[in-house]
Amino acid sequence: MESAWQRVESVHRWIVENGDKRTDPWLLVYSPVPIICIFLCYLGIIWIGPKLMKHKEPVNLKAVLIVYNFAMVGLSIYMFHEFLVTSWLENYSYLCQPVDYSPSPLGMRMASVCWWFFFSKVIELSDTVFFILRKKNSQLTFLHVYHHGTMIFNWWAGVKFVAGGQSFFIGLLNTFVHIVMYSYYGLAALGPHMQKYLWWKRYLTSLQLVQFVLLTIHTGYNLFTECDFPDSMNAVVFAYCISLIILFSNFYYRSYITRKSKMS
Repeated sequence: MESAWQRVESVHRWIVENGDKRTDPWLLVYSPVPIICIFLCYLGIIWIGPKLMKHKEPVNLKAVLIVYNFAMVGLSIYMFHEFLVTSWLENYSYLCQPVDYSPSPLGMRMASVCWWFFFSKVIELSDTVFFILRKKNSQLTFLHVYHHGTMIFNWWAGVKFVAGGQSFFIGLLNTFVHIVMYSYYGLAALGPHMQKYLWWKRYLTSLQLVQFVLLTIHTGYNLFTECDFPDSMNAVVFAYCISLIILFSNFYYRSYITRKSKMS
C-alpha cells in the first residue's frame, strides 16, 4: 500500500511534469516546494514577529515605505500596460480566451507578464512585515493574511499551468486596482499633512469589491459555457472571489457602516 510520503512524491512528480514547459525554467515556478517554503516562513514571521517586537519601539520606515509603495505603483503600471497591450495585439476575447502555449513572441510576452504578476504577489508579502516592524498588529487581520498568503499559491498555479489565456483578465483588473491602492499608501507614507487629500480610502475598498464581483461574473460565465480553458481553474477562481467578496464586504461594513452609525 502506498505510504503518505509516496503519495506526496507522486503528486509532486505529476506537478513538475505537467506544467507549462515555457515557464518551468523561470524563478520559483518549476516546483511548488520553494513557494511552500516562502509561505511557511511568512506564517513563522507572523507568529514570532509581534513577539519579538513586543518590548521594542516601532521601527521608523517612512523612507522605505515611500520608495516601496511608489515602486509598486511603477511595477503595477508596467504590468497593466503589458496585460492590456498584449491582449489587444493578440485580439484576446473578454468572454473566453484559451491559453497560447506556443513560443510565439506575443505568447511569451503574456506568459512573462503573468510571471511578473505572480512575483509581485511574493513581493507584497512585505506589507505584512512592515506592519509588524511598525507594531501595527491590528492590521494583521484574517483578511490580510488570507489574501496575501493565498494569492502566491493561486498565481504560482496560474504561471505553472495557464500562463495566459483568460487569466489575463484577473491581472488586468488587479494591476489597475493596485495602481490606485499603492498610490494611496505612497501618499499616506509621506506624512500626516497628506491626510486631507486621502478622503477616498472608502472608495478604494469599493473598487476592490467591484473588481471581485467582475471577476466572479467573468469566471462564472466560463464555468457554464464551452471554453477551452480548464474548468478546475475557473472553479477555484470563482470560489476564491466569492470568499473575497464576503471578507471585503464584512471589512467595508465594519469600517464604514458600523463606524458611521456609532459616530452618529
